[in-house]
Amino acid sequence: MNTEPLEKVVGRLLTAQKLTIALAESCTGGLIAHRLTNVPGSSAYFIGGVVSYANEAKVRMLGVSPQTLQTHGAVSEETAREMARGVRHLFQTDIALAVTGIAGPGGGTPEKPVGLTYIALTAEDLERCERYLWRGDRWAIKEQSAEAALGILREYLEARQRPG
Repeated sequence: MNTEPLEKVVGRLLTAQKLTIALAESCTGGLIAHRLTNVPGSSAYFIGGVVSYANEAKVRMLGVSPQTLQTHGAVSEETAREMARGVRHLFQTDIALAVTGIAGPGGGTPEKPVGLTYIALTAEDLERCERYLWRGDRWAIKEQSAEAALGILREYLEARQRPG
């Protein structure tokens, strides 16, 4: 089993494919950016990110529609997709990842419990959003979300390498 950290794997793939990435993070609070920038040479592919914790930041910085937030809420597939599109446009990158969720311990509801997270990836040839329901404390939810986001990125990059 490969135990190499995902940030190194995706860094190598991004470099080999000459692609750039930007991040829009909410519940992860910059953890994904932290992991990506721990890799020497990451400035070749990591352009920037926005930690948009408040709804106002999602609207102002990322172009998330106030109507989307009102109708679906900050923690929703629709918001995650708009965050990813917005940060990709803001930084003019090939790929963008966005994460929004409820890290807890408070803030959950029966409809949207603590641990609910949406991760969106957008690129020229793909838009994808995954829903997760993590267990654990705040730190565990943030770590699981960051790992899943990097995993989605790795899957996308590996699929681009395959012929056909």
